[in-house]
Amino acid sequence: MTRGTGRGAGPAAPSSTDVARLAGVSQKTVSRVFNDEPYVSADVRRRVTEAAEQLGYRRNNAARALASGRTRSIGVVTLGTALYGPASLLMGVERVVRDTGYALRVVNTMEGDPAGIAGAVDSLLDQGVDGIVISEPIDEAAENGGMAPRVAVPVLVIGAPPFVTAPAVLNVGDGADLMARTATEHLLGLGHTTVHHLAGPQRWYAARDRLEGWRSTLTARGKDLPEVVRGDWSAASGYAAGRELAENRDVTAVFAANDDMAIGLIRALAEAGRRVPQDVSVVGFDDIPVAAYVTPPLTTVRQPFDAVAQEGLKRLVHAIENPDADPLPPSDPPVDLVVRASTAPPPSRTTPARGRRTASRVRVGTPAPPQPDGGAALQH
Repeated sequence: MTRGTGRGAGPAAPSSTDVARLAGVSQKTVSRVFNDEPYVSADVRRRVTEAAEQLGYRRNNAARALASGRTRSIGVVTLGTALYGPASLLMGVERVVRDTGYALRVVNTMEGDPAGIAGAVDSLLDQGVDGIVISEPIDEAAENGGMAPRVAVPVLVIGAPPFVTAPAVLNVGDGADLMARTATEHLLGLGHTTVHHLAGPQRWYAARDRLEGWRSTLTARGKDLPEVVRGDWSAASGYAAGRELAENRDVTAVFAANDDMAIGLIRALAEAGRRVPQDVSVVGFDDIPVAAYVTPPLTTVRQPFDAVAQEGLKRLVHAIENPDADPLPPSDPPVDLVVRASTAPPPSRTTPARGRRTASRVRVGTPAPPQPDGGAALQH
């Protein structure tokens, strides 16, 4: 059957041949441009993309999949949760995957399901994905017998140790311990003799990494290691921890493993008559949107979700499209400590405030300078 050309039939979709003719290049050159192959000059690449845009040309991904044996799709295994960190990371992955020209397939896991990751991976492999992103923040290995899933396509693991067997296993976003060290160093740099820690649930890789970063910093600096107070990521658990910590008058600095717990902690301290930051300094983790608008504005570590997604997907796509090449080397994004008004020197060193300042950022491992009476003003 031939396509109709009479009344009511729309114009034929532009082809790569039409793009080549308008751009004044060969059809092979058009293919090289859209496959992002090397050795195409910037001028030729510009002419081809402008011609494609003018004609409204779109690549036929189905035909490309048949020709290449690939579906041009990437699967994502992620925890089904509304928590800020996992949700923000998934959004970053979605944006980057679409920019690469691949389709996205997402399978959610549920906390407490030891077979969740293996089942999600099998589901994605059944759909013929070319690569898989595992953004699973909870360690289910003990419940799963410690068996590593075997995967036939390249895999990117975000924020956790590599725990799969695959042709290529890549890892990004595992720098939470460095971020925690930066937060702890900031408080020590203000003059606090030690730092208490409000930890997240220890089945989460990120919670363990943040606790380890806090602990290793205090140990390296020869500081006392206070008993850890544990929460569950919620503001309510932070509030409960704050009521406990408020009773200890030796507490002058607390590093909370996420912003929600830090906000609950500050509320409890205020109700107990412990002023933040005049009596107790508090640092959070994530830089959730509300962190700049609570009272006082929260000093926190900003998580680079978009940078992690960009870096990881770049390496995964390279592994998919160049299976015989060496993997691209990792490059860790810088750590952003956003200093606001919830941190200051301890009470004995506090001086009268001389006005509100704007927020500042401190790069990896650099303690913030002492700031009088609260310092600066302006997930996961």
